[in-house]
Amino acid sequence: MAGSREEAWGVEKKFREGQATQVLDTLFFDFIEVARKLQPKVVIAENVKGLLQGDAKKYVQRIYAEFDAAGYYCQHWLLDAQNMGVPQRRERVFFVCLRKDLIDYVPQTYNLFDVLPRLILDFNEPGISCEEAGLTLGDPITTPCYSEEYDRLKRGLPKKYLQCALVQKTDIHPTLVAGYRAKASPMPDWGKQWLSVSDICKVSSFPQDYDFGTQKPEYICGMSVPPIMIAQIATQVYEQWLTKLTK
Repeated sequence: MAGSREEAWGVEKKFREGQATQVLDTLFFDFIEVARKLQPKVVIAENVKGLLQGDAKKYVQRIYAEFDAAGYYCQHWLLDAQNMGVPQRRERVFFVCLRKDLIDYVPQTYNLFDVLPRLILDFNEPGISCEEAGLTLGDPITTPCYSEEYDRLKRGLPKKYLQCALVQKTDIHPTLVAGYRAKASPMPDWGKQWLSVSDICKVSSFPQDYDFGTQKPEYICGMSVPPIMIAQIATQVYEQWLTKLTK
């Protein structure tokens, strides 16, 4: 997997996890270079929805060109975690690539110019609301600016901070951002409290006993593809492609 954020392209940054400083928009292509050297049968990469918008589309064109040069057929899908068994609305772009020498072993699709490996990624799992996910909430919201904003929103007043909103019990939780408390993502309407660690794991489909080490759970979960989301994709790749390969 590889990903970056559209606002971070071209920015030199040292990763919180301890990696060396690098320009983030080269990370994806470093990933493709690893695939070129190792030549796995299938490569799956992920990035933000903004990659398909505006000037970022040029980035997608380069991704396709680099995968082609590395020896892969490349296709992409915009998928939403809420349709894949995850109690969170989270749209992400997935690039799923098959090594070119394996095209004759898998189902194929045709257009005017190309032959591509056919892969169907249609997910229609029923949505899971905050209530159905069993969110229990944790620490009280006491930070002055967010506490005041919470009270404003509860009284039906216009929001002061653009990212703040109230999420209802019957809603599917919005995208969990990496700086959940610091950026004041939507807050629970049914309690003036932040999500608990257990809640963060639930909306992100992480195991309840996951060891986050020294990192904050909201950072890891906000930066990660929900495990169930990638498991759904991997299952389809296995069933539609890998079970048909003979080499």
